[in-house]
Amino acid sequence: MIIDPDEALVAAVGRGEPAAIRSFVAAKSQRMMALAGRMLGDAAEAEDVVQETFLRAWKQASGWRPGPAKFDTWMHRVALNLCYDRLRRRREIATDTPPERADESPSADAGMISGETARQVGEALGLLPDRQRQAIVLVHYQEMSNIDAAALMEVSVEALESLLSRGRRALRASLGYMRDV
Repeated sequence: MIIDPDEALVAAVGRGEPAAIRSFVAAKSQRMMALAGRMLGDAAEAEDVVQETFLRAWKQASGWRPGPAKFDTWMHRVALNLCYDRLRRRREIATDTPPERADESPSADAGMISGETARQVGEALGLLPDRQRQAIVLVHYQEMSNIDAAALMEVSVEALESLLSRGRRALRASLGYMRDV
């Protein structure tokens, strides 16, 4: 059995040790924020998801027992479920007027090109079906192994690889014009 490197830290968080809680948040917040941000495409909503994920982790830490699943994998599942809840709510809201949106035009700073590219990739990622987007985000952005990502998504490794293949193909088709740039 593989030992979870976070085991001692999770136990200390469960005991309410302030230093452990700070270390835990510092160690996990960037990855959780990246996951939620890429799934939702909205920084404010992503922050809310991350806060809720940490709140649930804090509540569960005292009762966590090491087993086949890692605490980190459980946190990713919680964050993904919260993201899916928000995505479902977005689809259910019908309105006569479009919501106000922040100006998304690129600024004149030196990172304009890379920022624009990241925005375009983010938009293309947002157009993928949920499962394909989830597979791409977990493997490519969260740097999970195919085995860990498949376990988290509750699919076989072969099914994950199929989702990745279809997602990559759709992204290539959507962003094909960028090859000439």
